[in-house]
Amino acid sequence: MYTRAVTGEGCAGLGNHRFMGNRTTPVQFKSDKISELTINRLSVYLRCLTLLSDEGLQTVSSQTLAERFNLNSAQIRKDLAYFGEFGVRGVGYYVDELRKQIRSILGLDTQHRLVVVGAGNLGLALANYDGFSADAFRMVAMFDTDAEKLGTTTKAGIPIFPVSRLAEIVDSEAIDIAALAVPAHAAQAALDDIVAAGIRAVLNFAPARLSGPPDVKIKTVDLSISLESLSYALARPAAGSDSVGETPDTIVDELREHETV
Repeated sequence: MYTRAVTGEGCAGLGNHRFMGNRTTPVQFKSDKISELTINRLSVYLRCLTLLSDEGLQTVSSQTLAERFNLNSAQIRKDLAYFGEFGVRGVGYYVDELRKQIRSILGLDTQHRLVVVGAGNLGLALANYDGFSADAFRMVAMFDTDAEKLGTTTKAGIPIFPVSRLAEIVDSEAIDIAALAVPAHAAQAALDDIVAAGIRAVLNFAPARLSGPPDVKIKTVDLSISLESLSYALARPAAGSDSVGETPDTIVDELREHETV
């Protein structure tokens, strides 16, 4: 258990592109402020385009993309327009080129190196998770204060270090993202240590409201909120609920649940 060793909203750097056939040239963004929902939808579009690429499809229109994956064609065009002009009249989008551009916009053309702070059950599950894109995200290390865990490795071979070495390893291994998986009472202290070590992007799994400098981006995953939403759906089935499944046709349902466009 982690006992000791924030959050502000930052805006990640984004590339400016106009897509004309197989060429790209810089353009100006329509807005300096891109909403979180737009960024989330870009991730969805990337997953959809990857599936189409795996099927060997070379081009796709926004309408076909929308129909295939239960999306909104106007929303697709609007979201992409924030970052440039990607379509070709009479052709649509070149699948592989658009994938490349979205990966660049999302910063996935550079590998991010991750650590997990908190080597409990959840932290170990994150460190051993094999679903990360190997070329975009690499899990490097874990940190904890439990003497019995220090010096050991996870099933995936991730070493567990004492929290006192956090800043040293963040510097030597060029870590830029941390996952925070500690109890709520220890979360703020752990976050303070993460920030002091120089990390500016944190994925928080602790059920706690955290505070920190404005240049630190924190994204909180609250499992309780998701479970309570499911509980509501069970308690009031007549009210209706979006179904979130594992198939490609429903991967945007959970985005729509809170969307206000």
